Amino acid sequence: MEINDQFRAALDELETGSGHLFVTGRAGTGKSTLLRLWRDRTKRSHVVLAPTGIAALNVGGKTIHSFFGFGPAVTPAVVRREAKFVENTELYEKLDTVVIDEVSMVRADLLDCVDTFLRLHGPHRGQAFGGVRLVFFGDLFQLPPVVTPQQKAVLNEQYETPFFFSARAFVAADKFPVRTIQLDQVYRQRDEDFIAILDAIRTGRARDEHFSALARRHEPSFQPADDEFWIRLTATNEAARHLNEIRLDRLSGPVKEYEAHTTGNLAQDFSPPTEPRLKLKEGAQVMFVANDPLRRWVNGTMGQVVGFEEDDGGHETVNVELADGEIVAVAPHTWETYDWYYDDDAGHIDSKSVGAFVQYPLRLAWAITIHKSQGQTFDRVIIDLDRGLFAAGQLYVALSRCRTLGGMVFIRPIRRGHMLVDYRVVKFMVGDGVGLGRERRLPPAEIRELLLSAVRNRERLVIEYVKPGGSPEARTVTPLEVGELYMNDHVFEGLRAHCHERGEERHFRLDRIIGVDPVGHD
Repeated sequence: MEINDQFRAALDELETGSGHLFVTGRAGTGKSTLLRLWRDRTKRSHVVLAPTGIAALNVGGKTIHSFFGFGPAVTPAVVRREAKFVENTELYEKLDTVVIDEVSMVRADLLDCVDTFLRLHGPHRGQAFGGVRLVFFGDLFQLPPVVTPQQKAVLNEQYETPFFFSARAFVAADKFPVRTIQLDQVYRQRDEDFIAILDAIRTGRARDEHFSALARRHEPSFQPADDEFWIRLTATNEAARHLNEIRLDRLSGPVKEYEAHTTGNLAQDFSPPTEPRLKLKEGAQVMFVANDPLRRWVNGTMGQVVGFEEDDGGHETVNVELADGEIVAVAPHTWETYDWYYDDDAGHIDSKSVGAFVQYPLRLAWAITIHKSQGQTFDRVIIDLDRGLFAAGQLYVALSRCRTLGGMVFIRPIRRGHMLVDYRVVKFMVGDGVGLGRERRLPPAEIRELLLSAVRNRERLVIEYVKPGGSPEARTVTPLEVGELYMNDHVFEGLRAHCHERGEERHFRLDRIIGVDPVGHD
């Protein structure tokens, strides 16, 4: 991938900038590549963190919980109570930059825990985040934070949304105190029509013609050719595991079992990149889950097991045939886990290996979940929405894994109801001028005043309104009333207006109106 001018500008801002930064962009725009480039070149004292064990492993970092010593039930109050028990405080006092990858999955309350911790132990105690610079990487239109029903009731009382941008540490500021860099060049796909479909699905703006294009890839009885590698994306772990077990059982020949071994200290939240007890047979379809130092394969490469043998040292290797016909001998791979520490002699933060997980870098890959596919790139994908989708961004993540529309098949038809987009993300991204259409954010008070003025003057407006499903759309309205409205047993602050598209009176929630433009008088 070429280092374009936007990458160079982003690298410069990462290295020389001073304020908080949010690096975002569509799937396949090189966010992970940019992070790796900066991490390998930077002279800043930094740590790289992620919300999940797999994400942390992929970026050579630690989980947020592990680095700060948080337990699973951490809250800002717990952080304050346990402040005196924190060890290795010099590490936190010397921090300059904290990088958080996959920020779409980071909850607002967890970020407030980070803020509380760094106010107590960071280089500038008492300041927001201890004076440490935060750099966020991720796409808010991809997978959201995990919130259980029980947690949702509590979080809704304290936060406008569960996303990182609703953290109290940010809401307390006059404006969102994070500069945004949006990467625009898509490298994974080349077909502009396919990219347009992905963009529309991502933001909830997909129209009938987009769904018609997807419908042409619906083949309910599709059976892949024996000499082609197709991977099936499912919504649940159960479905993926069940399919892999069925396909493995169908193969003749003995099962080879490989037990992983570990050394040192693996964090409690360590997530193995593959099965600790890996079962393979000759003929099994597999996916590599690590990059090869010799560059014969990368994380996500597909292949087929064609045999097992011993190398010159007497160690067993798994022979895998790649898509181009090359057969590679695969030996066990070592994934290391790291602790960060402050090196007094060098005068900067460094990391050291404290544990290792050793296993063949393969996993059965007739099927994987959409969640586990995030960050991967495939040439041929079967999308099976057997039990539907349950999280915003899942459809976009599934579709954007594939390089081409022609390399994609749907076992079940894709329907508009599968396009789950969180309207609060759309509102944030559009309203804050991150790059989805508006130049600047209109504060809620200014929107309210414009609507009240239109009521007084019987002025017709075009409002940009985010529907419950997440899709923003323009409505031409004549405002009639602004205030408390009642509908479906709910009281809310809203706009009662004549909608000219619908030809009738409609109610609109004020917190979903993200833009207002005057048209004229009725």
